[in-house]
Amino acid sequence: MSTTTKALSLLVLLFLVSIVYATDPCLINSIYQFGDSIADTGNLIRNGPVGAKSHAASFPYGQTYFNKATGRCSNGQLMIDYLSRKLHLPLLNPYLNINSTYPFSFNNGVNFAVAGSTALNSSFFAARNLHVPATNTPLSTQLSWFKSHLRSTCHGGPSSYDCLKQSLVMMGEIGGNDYNYGFFQGKSMEEIRSYIPYVVGAITAAARDVIRTGAVNVVIPGNFPVGCFPIYLTSFPVNDPKAYDDKGCLIHLNEFSMDHNNQLKEAISSLQKEFPSVVIVYGDYYNAFQYVLRGSVGLDKSVALKSCCGIGGAYSYDGKRQCGAVGVPVCQNPDKFISWDGVHLTQKAYRFMSKFLNNMILPQIKCDRA
Repeated sequence: MSTTTKALSLLVLLFLVSIVYATDPCLINSIYQFGDSIADTGNLIRNGPVGAKSHAASFPYGQTYFNKATGRCSNGQLMIDYLSRKLHLPLLNPYLNINSTYPFSFNNGVNFAVAGSTALNSSFFAARNLHVPATNTPLSTQLSWFKSHLRSTCHGGPSSYDCLKQSLVMMGEIGGNDYNYGFFQGKSMEEIRSYIPYVVGAITAAARDVIRTGAVNVVIPGNFPVGCFPIYLTSFPVNDPKAYDDKGCLIHLNEFSMDHNNQLKEAISSLQKEFPSVVIVYGDYYNAFQYVLRGSVGLDKSVALKSCCGIGGAYSYDGKRQCGAVGVPVCQNPDKFISWDGVHLTQKAYRFMSKFLNNMILPQIKCDRA
């Protein structure tokens, strides 16, 4: 082979390598997920007898993909599942699955999210005469699990930095339940709005904690436009048509979500200045949902605000007869719906939200390739 031919072959090889790196910019080897029911892959149903009896512990939850209930609050996969697949990783196991028959089940990360959980500790709600379930596993507890896991796998100390340098930390979505407990127990909008700085502060503190532990890639998601969800549309109807936007969502509730998100983005900006060498990305769940609601992704617009699994009223949702209860029907084709049970989304909706988010988030992630 001539020198010219060898040189050309080397250039071609370098070009092909550059393409691989350009299309796969980061070799993430593990994900650590915090949060609530948007990301829980089976912790709640393992969290005592109350969790074991929750709706997500039985059919029809999980019917579309897993053909059984796994603890996911949907008919199938969640956004964290699609993120794992995008990064060529196994689906994350829930932290409480300690009796797993797979000895290496946590090699590629852990899911600490628990359905119903809050960013703030339960004492915050007790001080305001708000009831939260005994299964509440706030961010502080999830962080304790995270550190315990690192101690057992990385031996703690400085070595945890090596464990996390090719990891991605998903700090939520969380905080939605902090507001839900206020809204659904009769607190005023003014009072619930006063919770926002506390919720954002708890999320920010948790992110700072994982960064100091060694995380170099952190995604902090915002809240959904809850005014588009059947549970809110059913529970807080307004007689004035002007209270709804062009898609039928309650404007004042979406504005509340935007308030939370704006304060969270300001906090993220401060974190970015505090840790300039760490990638800290805002996860825009609000606009990802709007992309699904307003986009052309094969969903039936006539049922855009209705539950697939539900009964009663304009939005097929009844808080006293929820999905999984006797006599509550399931739609024939969940892929046409955005909302699965009035509170959570269908696999199809999560799939398209994940596509939107992955295209936004993953190009910003960095890795140590050494």
